Amino acid sequence: MIDTTRTDIPEGEERLRLDVEKGIGVLTLCRPASLNAWSWEATRQLGLLADRIRFDESIRVVLLRAEGRAFCAGIDVTAPGGAITGRSGAERARNYYEGIRWAHERFAAFARLPQPVVAAVRGYCLGFGFELALMADVRIAADDAVFALPEAQLGVAVDAGGDLRIAREAGAGWAKLLALTGRRLDAVTAERLHLVQLLVASDELDKTARAIAAEIAANAPLAVQGIKHDIDAYADAGLAAALDRTAMSAALTLTSDDSREGYGAKGARRVPRFEGK
Repeated sequence: MIDTTRTDIPEGEERLRLDVEKGIGVLTLCRPASLNAWSWEATRQLGLLADRIRFDESIRVVLLRAEGRAFCAGIDVTAPGGAITGRSGAERARNYYEGIRWAHERFAAFARLPQPVVAAVRGYCLGFGFELALMADVRIAADDAVFALPEAQLGVAVDAGGDLRIAREAGAGWAKLLALTGRRLDAVTAERLHLVQLLVASDELDKTARAIAAEIAANAPLAVQGIKHDIDAYADAGLAAALDRTAMSAALTLTSDDSREGYGAKGARRVPRFEGK
Protein backbone atom coordinates (compact mmCIF):
# COMPACT_ATOMS: atom_id res chain seq x y z
CA MET A 1 0.00 0.00 0.00
CA ILE A 2 0.95 3.65 -0.31
CA ASP A 3 2.70 5.27 2.65
CA THR A 4 0.89 8.61 2.92
CA THR A 5 2.02 9.56 6.43
CA ARG A 6 5.81 9.85 6.19
CA THR A 7 7.25 13.32 5.65
CA ASP A 8 10.92 12.38 5.52
CA ILE A 9 13.25 10.99 2.87
CA PRO A 10 15.67 8.61 4.62
CA GLU A 11 19.27 8.64 3.48
CA GLY A 12 19.88 5.87 0.99
CA GLU A 13 16.21 5.70 -0.04
CA GLU A 14 16.20 8.76 -2.29
CA ARG A 15 14.35 8.46 -5.58
CA LEU A 16 15.03 12.12 -6.30
CA ARG A 17 17.70 14.51 -5.04
CA LEU A 18 17.45 18.30 -4.76
CA ASP A 19 20.51 20.56 -5.00
CA VAL A 20 20.44 24.36 -5.22
CA GLU A 21 23.02 25.97 -7.49
CA LYS A 22 22.99 29.72 -8.23
CA GLY A 23 19.24 30.13 -8.27
CA ILE A 24 18.61 26.76 -9.94
CA GLY A 25 16.96 23.94 -8.03
CA VAL A 26 18.46 20.85 -9.66
CA LEU A 27 16.01 17.98 -9.17
CA THR A 28 17.66 14.71 -10.16
CA LEU A 29 16.12 11.28 -10.63
CA CYS A 30 18.80 9.23 -8.91
CA ARG A 31 18.09 5.51 -9.42
CA PRO A 32 20.14 4.87 -12.57
CA ALA A 33 20.51 1.13 -11.91
CA SER A 34 16.75 0.76 -12.48
CA LEU A 35 16.72 3.33 -15.32
CA ASN A 36 15.03 5.67 -12.82
CA ALA A 37 11.86 3.56 -12.88
CA TRP A 38 8.99 5.23 -11.01
CA SER A 39 7.08 4.07 -7.91
CA TRP A 40 4.53 5.23 -5.33
CA GLU A 41 7.49 6.17 -3.13
CA ALA A 42 8.96 8.31 -5.90
CA THR A 43 5.60 10.07 -6.15
CA ARG A 44 5.62 10.73 -2.39
CA GLN A 45 9.12 12.17 -2.57
CA LEU A 46 8.26 14.35 -5.57
CA GLY A 47 5.41 15.91 -3.59
CA LEU A 48 7.64 16.56 -0.58
CA LEU A 49 10.35 18.17 -2.71
CA ALA A 50 7.80 20.28 -4.58
CA ASP A 51 6.61 21.64 -1.23
CA ARG A 52 10.21 22.48 -0.29
CA ILE A 53 10.86 24.23 -3.59
CA ARG A 54 7.64 26.24 -3.66
CA PHE A 55 8.54 28.78 -0.97
CA ASP A 56 12.33 28.69 -1.36
CA GLU A 57 13.25 32.18 -2.55
CA SER A 58 16.74 30.97 -3.49
CA ILE A 59 15.21 28.77 -6.23
CA ARG A 60 14.10 30.76 -9.28
CA VAL A 61 13.88 27.86 -11.71
CA VAL A 62 13.91 24.06 -11.49
CA LEU A 63 16.08 21.84 -13.68
CA LEU A 64 14.62 18.32 -13.87
CA ARG A 65 17.25 15.79 -14.95
CA ALA A 66 18.26 12.18 -14.43
CA GLU A 67 21.37 10.20 -13.63
CA GLY A 68 22.50 7.47 -15.99
CA ARG A 69 21.55 6.61 -19.55
CA ALA A 70 17.78 6.99 -19.26
CA PHE A 71 15.47 9.73 -18.03
CA CYS A 72 12.84 7.28 -16.75
CA ALA A 73 11.88 3.90 -18.22
CA GLY A 74 8.39 3.91 -16.70
CA ILE A 75 6.80 2.27 -13.67
CA ASP A 76 8.89 0.00 -11.46
CA VAL A 77 6.68 -3.08 -11.19
CA THR A 78 9.11 -4.62 -8.66
CA ALA A 79 8.90 -1.73 -6.17
CA PRO A 80 7.50 -2.47 -2.68
CA GLY A 81 3.86 -1.45 -2.32
CA GLY A 82 3.35 -1.50 -6.07
CA ALA A 83 0.05 -3.38 -6.01
CA ILE A 84 -2.99 -1.94 -4.26
CA THR A 85 -5.25 -4.52 -2.63
CA GLY A 86 -8.90 -4.76 -1.56
CA ARG A 87 -11.36 -7.30 -0.18
CA SER A 88 -13.33 -7.25 -3.42
CA GLY A 89 -12.89 -6.08 -6.98
CA ALA A 90 -14.99 -3.01 -6.23
CA GLU A 91 -12.97 -2.10 -3.13
CA ARG A 92 -9.71 -2.63 -4.98
CA ALA A 93 -10.91 -0.36 -7.81
CA ARG A 94 -11.95 2.26 -5.24
CA ASN A 95 -8.53 2.05 -3.55
CA TYR A 96 -6.77 2.45 -6.88
CA TYR A 97 -8.97 5.43 -7.72
CA GLU A 98 -8.11 7.17 -4.44
CA GLY A 99 -4.44 6.21 -4.79
CA ILE A 100 -4.25 7.70 -8.25
CA ARG A 101 -6.07 10.84 -7.09
CA TRP A 102 -3.49 11.10 -4.28
CA ALA A 103 -0.72 10.78 -6.88
CA HIS A 104 -2.36 13.43 -9.06
CA GLU A 105 -2.28 15.84 -6.12
CA ARG A 106 1.50 15.32 -5.79
CA PHE A 107 2.00 15.74 -9.53
CA ALA A 108 -0.08 18.93 -9.44
CA ALA A 109 2.12 20.33 -6.67
CA PHE A 110 5.07 19.80 -8.99
CA ALA A 111 3.47 20.89 -12.28
CA ARG A 112 1.98 24.02 -10.65
CA LEU A 113 5.16 25.17 -8.93
CA PRO A 114 5.48 28.95 -9.23
CA GLN A 115 9.00 28.43 -10.54
CA PRO A 116 9.33 27.26 -14.17
CA VAL A 117 10.59 23.71 -14.69
CA VAL A 118 13.09 22.85 -17.43
CA ALA A 119 13.38 19.11 -18.20
CA ALA A 120 16.54 17.61 -19.68
CA VAL A 121 15.73 14.25 -21.27
CA ARG A 122 18.06 11.56 -22.54
CA GLY A 123 17.56 7.91 -23.45
CA TYR A 124 14.35 6.14 -22.52
CA CYS A 125 11.49 8.44 -21.54
CA LEU A 126 8.67 5.90 -21.38
CA GLY A 127 5.28 5.64 -19.71
CA PHE A 128 5.30 7.72 -16.57
CA GLY A 129 8.73 9.08 -17.53
CA PHE A 130 7.13 10.70 -20.58
CA GLU A 131 4.26 11.96 -18.43
CA LEU A 132 6.69 13.50 -15.92
CA ALA A 133 8.61 15.27 -18.68
CA LEU A 134 5.33 16.63 -20.04
CA MET A 135 4.67 18.26 -16.64
CA ALA A 136 7.70 20.51 -17.21
CA ASP A 137 7.33 23.95 -18.78
CA VAL A 138 10.23 23.55 -21.22
CA ARG A 139 11.64 20.26 -22.51
CA ILE A 140 15.13 19.84 -23.93
CA ALA A 141 15.97 16.45 -25.40
CA ALA A 142 19.18 14.73 -26.38
CA ASP A 143 19.20 13.22 -29.85
CA ASP A 144 19.13 9.71 -28.31
CA ALA A 145 15.87 10.31 -26.42
CA VAL A 146 13.00 7.88 -27.04
CA PHE A 147 9.42 8.66 -25.97
CA ALA A 148 6.37 6.41 -25.62
CA LEU A 149 3.15 5.76 -23.71
CA PRO A 150 3.01 1.92 -23.80
CA GLU A 151 0.23 1.51 -21.22
CA ALA A 152 -2.42 0.16 -23.61
CA GLN A 153 -0.01 -2.64 -24.56
CA LEU A 154 -0.14 -3.70 -20.88
CA GLY A 155 -3.91 -3.46 -20.58
CA VAL A 156 -4.09 -0.21 -18.57
CA ALA A 157 -5.08 3.40 -19.20
CA VAL A 158 -2.59 6.28 -19.19
CA ASP A 159 -2.93 7.38 -15.57
CA ALA A 160 -1.04 10.66 -15.01
CA GLY A 161 -2.43 12.84 -17.79
CA GLY A 162 0.34 12.41 -20.33
CA ASP A 163 -2.11 11.76 -23.14
CA LEU A 164 -4.06 14.89 -22.18
CA ARG A 165 -0.90 16.99 -22.26
CA ILE A 166 0.06 15.57 -25.66
CA ALA A 167 -3.40 16.54 -26.91
CA ARG A 168 -2.78 20.05 -25.63
CA GLU A 169 0.66 20.35 -27.22
CA ALA A 170 0.37 18.30 -30.42
CA GLY A 171 -3.37 17.78 -30.95
CA ALA A 172 -5.90 15.08 -30.10
CA GLY A 173 -5.04 12.98 -33.15
CA TRP A 174 -1.41 12.56 -32.14
CA ALA A 175 -2.39 11.92 -28.52
CA LYS A 176 -4.69 9.11 -29.66
CA LEU A 177 -2.17 7.63 -32.10
CA LEU A 178 0.58 7.50 -29.48
CA ALA A 179 -1.56 6.36 -26.54
CA LEU A 180 -3.68 3.85 -28.47
CA THR A 181 -0.74 2.17 -30.19
CA GLY A 182 2.07 2.62 -27.65
CA ARG A 183 4.46 3.30 -30.52
CA ARG A 184 7.76 5.03 -29.83
CA LEU A 185 8.80 8.49 -30.94
CA ASP A 186 12.35 9.51 -31.71
CA ALA A 187 13.60 12.88 -30.53
CA VAL A 188 13.38 14.48 -33.98
CA THR A 189 9.70 13.61 -34.31
CA ALA A 190 9.00 14.72 -30.73
CA GLU A 191 10.48 18.12 -31.57
CA ARG A 192 8.41 18.34 -34.75
CA LEU A 193 5.26 17.68 -32.73
CA HIS A 194 6.22 20.45 -30.24
CA LEU A 195 6.56 17.93 -27.42
CA VAL A 196 10.19 19.02 -27.18
CA GLN A 197 11.28 22.63 -27.50
CA LEU A 198 15.01 22.10 -28.14
CA LEU A 199 16.92 19.13 -29.55
CA VAL A 200 20.66 18.83 -28.88
CA ALA A 201 23.50 16.34 -29.13
CA SER A 202 23.69 14.00 -26.15
CA ASP A 203 26.96 15.46 -24.90
CA GLU A 204 25.46 18.96 -25.00
CA LEU A 205 22.29 18.19 -23.06
CA ASP A 206 23.38 19.12 -19.54
CA LYS A 207 25.19 22.27 -20.66
CA THR A 208 22.27 23.49 -22.77
CA ALA A 209 19.62 22.73 -20.14
CA ARG A 210 21.59 24.52 -17.44
CA ALA A 211 22.11 27.52 -19.73
CA ILE A 212 18.35 27.78 -20.41
CA ALA A 213 17.62 27.42 -16.69
CA ALA A 214 20.19 30.13 -15.86
CA GLU A 215 18.67 32.43 -18.48
CA ILE A 216 15.25 32.09 -16.82
CA ALA A 217 16.74 32.48 -13.32
CA ALA A 218 18.34 35.79 -14.36
CA ASN A 219 14.94 37.36 -15.06
CA ALA A 220 12.61 39.02 -12.54
CA PRO A 221 11.04 36.26 -10.37
CA LEU A 222 7.61 37.88 -10.02
CA ALA A 223 7.37 38.44 -13.77
CA VAL A 224 8.56 34.92 -14.58
CA GLN A 225 6.11 33.30 -12.16
CA GLY A 226 3.24 35.49 -13.35
CA ILE A 227 3.90 34.55 -16.96
CA LYS A 228 3.92 30.84 -16.08
CA HIS A 229 0.63 31.12 -14.16
CA ASP A 230 -1.03 33.08 -16.95
CA ILE A 231 -0.05 30.64 -19.71
CA ASP A 232 -1.00 27.62 -17.59
CA ALA A 233 -4.42 29.14 -16.82
CA TYR A 234 -5.09 29.21 -20.56
CA ALA A 235 -3.39 25.92 -21.55
CA ASP A 236 -4.72 23.81 -18.66
CA ALA A 237 -8.37 24.86 -18.90
CA GLY A 238 -10.45 21.74 -18.27
CA LEU A 239 -7.46 19.65 -17.17
CA ALA A 240 -8.66 19.04 -13.59
CA ALA A 241 -11.94 17.42 -14.65
CA ALA A 242 -10.17 15.36 -17.30
CA LEU A 243 -7.65 14.09 -14.74
CA ASP A 244 -10.44 12.88 -12.47
CA ARG A 245 -11.87 10.89 -15.37
CA THR A 246 -8.33 9.61 -16.00
CA ALA A 247 -8.09 8.38 -12.40
CA MET A 248 -11.30 6.38 -12.80
CA SER A 249 -10.21 4.86 -16.13
CA ALA A 250 -6.86 3.92 -14.62
CA ALA A 251 -8.49 2.38 -11.52
CA LEU A 252 -10.83 0.22 -13.61
CA THR A 253 -8.10 -0.99 -15.95
CA LEU A 254 -5.51 -1.60 -13.24
CA THR A 255 -7.97 -3.96 -11.53
CA SER A 256 -8.93 -5.76 -14.77
CA ASP A 257 -8.01 -9.26 -15.90
CA ASP A 258 -6.50 -7.68 -18.99
CA SER A 259 -3.92 -5.78 -16.93
CA ARG A 260 -2.81 -9.00 -15.21
CA GLU A 261 -2.54 -10.61 -18.62
CA GLY A 262 -0.64 -7.64 -20.03
CA TYR A 263 1.97 -7.51 -17.30
CA GLY A 264 2.27 -11.29 -17.24
CA ALA A 265 2.83 -11.43 -20.98
CA LYS A 266 5.43 -8.66 -20.75
CA GLY A 267 7.35 -10.58 -18.11
CA ALA A 268 7.14 -13.81 -20.11
CA ARG A 269 8.06 -12.03 -23.36
CA ARG A 270 4.98 -13.29 -25.19
CA VAL A 271 2.08 -11.67 -27.03
CA PRO A 272 -0.77 -10.84 -24.62
CA ARG A 273 -4.24 -12.31 -25.09
CA PHE A 274 -6.67 -9.60 -24.06
CA GLU A 275 -10.33 -10.51 -23.51
CA GLY A 276 -11.80 -7.17 -22.48
CA LYS A 277 -12.54 -8.08 -18.87
